[in-house]
Amino acid sequence: MGLRKFLDDIEPHFHKNGKYAALYPLYEALETALYKVNFTTKSNAHVRDGIDLKRIMIMVWLFVFPAMFFGMWNLGYQANTAIASGAGVLPDDWHGWLISLLSSNNPASLWDNFWYGAVFFLPIYITTFAVGIFWEILFASIRGHEVNEGFFVTSILFALICPPSLPLWAVALGISFGVVFGKEVFGGTGKNFLNPALTGRAFLYFAYPASMSGDAIWTAVDGFSGATALSYAFSEGLVDGKLGDISWLQAFFGLQQGSIAEVSTLMILLGGGVLMLMGIVQWRIVAGVLIGLISTTLLLNVIGSETNPMFALPWYWHFVIGGVAFGTMFMATDPVSASMTNVGKIWFGALVGVMTILIRVVNPAFPEGIMLAILFANIFAPTIDYFVVQRNVKRRLARG
Repeated sequence: MGLRKFLDDIEPHFHKNGKYAALYPLYEALETALYKVNFTTKSNAHVRDGIDLKRIMIMVWLFVFPAMFFGMWNLGYQANTAIASGAGVLPDDWHGWLISLLSSNNPASLWDNFWYGAVFFLPIYITTFAVGIFWEILFASIRGHEVNEGFFVTSILFALICPPSLPLWAVALGISFGVVFGKEVFGGTGKNFLNPALTGRAFLYFAYPASMSGDAIWTAVDGFSGATALSYAFSEGLVDGKLGDISWLQAFFGLQQGSIAEVSTLMILLGGGVLMLMGIVQWRIVAGVLIGLISTTLLLNVIGSETNPMFALPWYWHFVIGGVAFGTMFMATDPVSASMTNVGKIWFGALVGVMTILIRVVNPAFPEGIMLAILFANIFAPTIDYFVVQRNVKRRLARG
């Protein structure tokens, strides 16, 4: 009651002609995050439901936690394993100081691994949220509307797909570009046609490629460079059913190098599957991605290549390495930048799947693929919906 009364007492200062009217979006964001709004739709012209945009975003935020927590543990496990084997050393900076403050470097210790990962991930997430919410509040204040809850999800998705060793100034720059040029310049949430988190990451990838790609950025230790499963797939291909020393089950469970979000397909499917059952993640898009990915992979398997071992990589390997699983469940299904029509969602997903494999396999300079594939499909989403709608119109006129 005390907090509720305090918010009610200061509320008039944030309304029109109040001392802090320009900061109303900040007040509104804090109030709606803590309490349910005290007004509801009364007329019969609207469908009333217990779930709104805020609760959808909170659900997505919560169900990305399995992948996040496992990824933090795995980051520490990979780093501590490298340190224990003598292949790397603890970073000689504030990260190393914080890690040594509360843990050792025992890869068999749950706490040591989790704390190591937290020391690298949490500063990235805090920086992402602080800088991104600054831009959100600034644009909301200029336009005179509330802060949209969409950034709640954008912030965690962007932080989860960044390399753990990415400098914090680059994190701030990337999320600034994603929010401002990927969303706000088009009018804000609901009007953007690109996924803001992927837009920010794509900007960093092309502006600072040394910090966003390669084998040395995924394990957060000094003096260590270990090939990822994707690197092995491109350079050597499958050898005795493994990519390097990584088996399919290891990749599926998440015992591999990579960004925090992408390593564990199991945790991604766990969180994404619940959201799919709730109707928040659109199953048609996921099905479309799988259709496009599997069909393109099978075609390239048949074509084959004597110089590129990626042509022979089975589809089920593509899904557990790199960011395909996370991109499929949490990025391609963005309700704003994906197709809106039911048939269009399948075609949209299929385009993502096809482009992901083509970029991964055929383009030797970019062995990932899912990020560019989703952004490419975002551009064509309105066109896909247009042709779906026109086809429906013609069919109805023909029945006429």
